[in-house]
Amino acid sequence: MRSVNALRSSKVYSLSLRHFSTLTISKSKKSAPSPPPTLPITADTLRDSITSSQWQFIKHISGELKPTLISNALPNLRSSPDRVLTFIENISPNCLDITCYSLAISILSRLPSPKQATHLLKRVISARVATHKEFFDGLVSAREKLEIKSSIVLDLLVRAYCELKKGEEALKCFYLMKQKGILPKIETCNDLLSLFNKLNMTHLSWIVYAEMFRMKISSTVCTFNIIINVLCKEGKLKKAKEFIENMQCLGVKPNLISYNTVIHGYCSKGDVEGANKFFETMTVKGIEPDSYTFNSLISGMVKEGREKEMSSLLEKMKSFGLTPTAVTYNTLIDSCCNKGDFEKAFFYRDEMVKIGVVPSVTTYNLLIHALFLDGRMAETDDLVKEMAEKRVLHDGITYNILINGYCRAGNAKKAFKFYDEMLSRGLQPTIVTYTSLIKVLGKRNRMKEADDLVVEILRKGIFPDLIMFNALIDGHCASGNVVRAFDILKEMNKMNIQPDEVTYNCLMQGYCKESKVEEACALLEEMKGRGIKPDHISYNTLISGYSKRGDMDDAFKVRDAMLSAGFNPTLLTYNALIQGLCKKQEGVLAEELLKEMVSKGITPDDSTYLALIEGIGDVDSFLGRKDPS
Repeated sequence: MRSVNALRSSKVYSLSLRHFSTLTISKSKKSAPSPPPTLPITADTLRDSITSSQWQFIKHISGELKPTLISNALPNLRSSPDRVLTFIENISPNCLDITCYSLAISILSRLPSPKQATHLLKRVISARVATHKEFFDGLVSAREKLEIKSSIVLDLLVRAYCELKKGEEALKCFYLMKQKGILPKIETCNDLLSLFNKLNMTHLSWIVYAEMFRMKISSTVCTFNIIINVLCKEGKLKKAKEFIENMQCLGVKPNLISYNTVIHGYCSKGDVEGANKFFETMTVKGIEPDSYTFNSLISGMVKEGREKEMSSLLEKMKSFGLTPTAVTYNTLIDSCCNKGDFEKAFFYRDEMVKIGVVPSVTTYNLLIHALFLDGRMAETDDLVKEMAEKRVLHDGITYNILINGYCRAGNAKKAFKFYDEMLSRGLQPTIVTYTSLIKVLGKRNRMKEADDLVVEILRKGIFPDLIMFNALIDGHCASGNVVRAFDILKEMNKMNIQPDEVTYNCLMQGYCKESKVEEACALLEEMKGRGIKPDHISYNTLISGYSKRGDMDDAFKVRDAMLSAGFNPTLLTYNALIQGLCKKQEGVLAEELLKEMVSKGITPDDSTYLALIEGIGDVDSFLGRKDPS
């Protein structure tokens, strides 16, 4: 009984023993004792439980807590803000409404670091507990209830929206602050300016900047640097330079970032001369360049194809006591890879190692990507092994490059090995990578796996695009399942994804593979009806379909339609027609086509000769070749 009495006397005790078992003695006729009466949970008892860190108990009673009770208890925790977030994390979200969250965040905003308040703000925003207006109003009410004069919690709200890249909501909250007569902090304004600049919504940056003037919010060097960046992004380099000059008139001294931004702007625009002139202006004013300055100049020179000047620029960099960084070398390596100069690319890689600059994952990504494109698989494999040996972890870009590369090379096994490894590390493939996997499965006639992969993609909330749908349709048509291909076309229509000429070409090829050339012709007309212009592949598909079937009159009609549409016959066109004629033993016509083909500068290939052997007796004699013996 002592233990029960002790519990009953406790301030935090609130639960009755609802479920308990009574030990009955068969001979005893006494009834079981009544359960002790429950003590209600009050704001005070809840506060005491929180301040004494009774988290297990709080978790236990979480289901009984109501938003009203919590919102009454939270103001009592103003002196213990460090316990608030732990409390929120130990109870069910169902216990909380926007009032509770607003009070909790307002209390957390009083901590020296905004980290906890921002964390909870972002959590509430992401959970869509309330609209931006409801959230703002909730925080305003919480400020009043807690008698907080600082605007910090509202500033943090705007900044949280900025961090989540929710520009529209951030701007609306900024205006709500203005309507309430609450002056946003300059850091809040800078976050807004920076966000809109990053989102390429520079017109909104100017709107915020104008509002800052109206509200008499003083700009800092950070503000000016963002605006300089906006001007450079808009290509207004002359105004950006003028802006730097005006900064000094306003009592704000430009810093290295100010100058670097303009130099980068010139280089991005391809005006290295302008960048160099501004570089000289910077040094005259006593501002020392850094690695970023030179990396911008090197990048600009690469774009202009001025690689010969790299050595002198690198020497100039060293004269300022600066060592080329991984970014510097990556720029040079990227330039070499784009030109196919692998020898020079690896020279720079070796040089960076020699001077003690560790190749980054970006370095490897650039080299691996270029080697894949050049079909140098053995060297690619060596680099992948080297990364493992040097413990350079693959990032998302590496995996996407590897998966795409091995898919392109037709190595499904390796592609899926890296795909599984990527997922195990919590990295997500891009839609391009998924499309590559579908394509390689299609080449292997593994369309069941391709369909399963699409289901997996959809579960992840990734929606197929036109290119992925085309890969699926192509795979099913190639494997002889045209019915499934048309089902996918229906799905495309449901998702409002318009097919293109590639879609129809795949379907036409599927029909032609089944000798259903008339159906393929109907698709050509359907294409035109939908405003999709057939290309040379469309016509070649039909020509090939008719030729394989031996319907040469129809094949030549399509050839004529192709010419009328403005497409010249290709090697595929001639091969299809020659093969069709030779199968029908119409060697004379095949000879005429061969002459026409050669006269138009189209070189016959093995397929041409194999067909001719069937229809023409002596190909060498026909071509006028002499026996070398």
